Amino acid sequence: MIPYSQLLFLFLLMIIFGMTACGEETDRPERIQSGEFIYTGTFSDSEGINIFGFDRSGSTFSNIGSVMDRTEPNFLAIHPSGNFLYAVSGQRFSEDSNHGTVSAYKIDRETGELELLNERSTEGQGPAHVSADPLGRFVYASNYSSGNLSVFAVQEDGSLSEVTDIAQHEGRSVNERRQRAAHVHAADPSPDGRFLYVSDLGIDKIKIYQVSDSGELTPAETPYAESEPGAGPRHFTIHPDGEFAYSVEELSLTVAVYSMETQTGALQPVQRLSLLPDDVEGDEGMSAADIHISPDGNHLYATTRGPNILTIFSIDENSGELSVVGHESTRGGHPRNFMIDQNGEFLLVANRDDDNVVMFFRDSETGMLEPAGIELVVPRAVFVTQLIVD
Repeated sequence: MIPYSQLLFLFLLMIIFGMTACGEETDRPERIQSGEFIYTGTFSDSEGINIFGFDRSGSTFSNIGSVMDRTEPNFLAIHPSGNFLYAVSGQRFSEDSNHGTVSAYKIDRETGELELLNERSTEGQGPAHVSADPLGRFVYASNYSSGNLSVFAVQEDGSLSEVTDIAQHEGRSVNERRQRAAHVHAADPSPDGRFLYVSDLGIDKIKIYQVSDSGELTPAETPYAESEPGAGPRHFTIHPDGEFAYSVEELSLTVAVYSMETQTGALQPVQRLSLLPDDVEGDEGMSAADIHISPDGNHLYATTRGPNILTIFSIDENSGELSVVGHESTRGGHPRNFMIDQNGEFLLVANRDDDNVVMFFRDSETGMLEPAGIELVVPRAVFVTQLIVD
């Protein structure tokens, strides 16, 4: 029989070690062994940028935390190094400025946490998109309300320089309610960083710029691709082989297919298809949102708000043309941006009106989606992206 004094000593040790373990658990964020993180952007009345760890082996998520440096950090972009994250917000940069804000963060690659490096004015109103040059040189901020685009150089520590160039768009199109002026919605660089494709919903054009080594923009030899009147190009994605590109058109609820000329950056129209099922008729309460291609280049996906669906297309490897595979409910209201896993295994879609990010497993052969039964609670969710740490 163990003496009472030894039992008491063992009991005290257990209490001490237990308190130490609890202190370590609460004093630092959970470390994710898989090295995978999910970041979500949000609108107002939310929790800012939300950070989740992801364990691929069990398809489980853990809430790491959030940052609230600015309200409405709606669109995010991760630097190609994986060391920095950039966010745009409609919150005024300063009391004497009505321009939005672009924020630069350092990513802790062990915990996924974000540390604010600096902030700059987007030099325009209503920022709706931010992207990073694939060579890591620049960050591009698209200002929807003021119809312009700003360029910032990425400094050695990941922070942003003063603006290096501003491209102001002018014009209008046929939709009197939505196209009375230019509305820059997104700026997407070519894979080699030489060209920038700027989707302007207000003037029905995808403007094409050449990017200099110093971050200056000049119109390309073919300076734009023109959408159908009233289409409203919103987002743009380039096929992994670099030969084709796709534009989701917000107002006409369509996707346009283009061939790409790699030397000049020019776009030539190939095809245009509806995003809606045959038994659904479009109306003004519907709008197309986001578009992405699977990593294997075989399937394209796009979201439509109103019917709240993901449309799934197969891609012809020779012509780049699309064929409808099917439609899948987003399991939430007003789906905006979504992401496809870098390994092609799953898809996450942000549903603003239901405050959730919903997970779907992806069949790589057919492209079809299956609800995983997993939802992240994210108030006013509008954007989701992924970082896999090597």
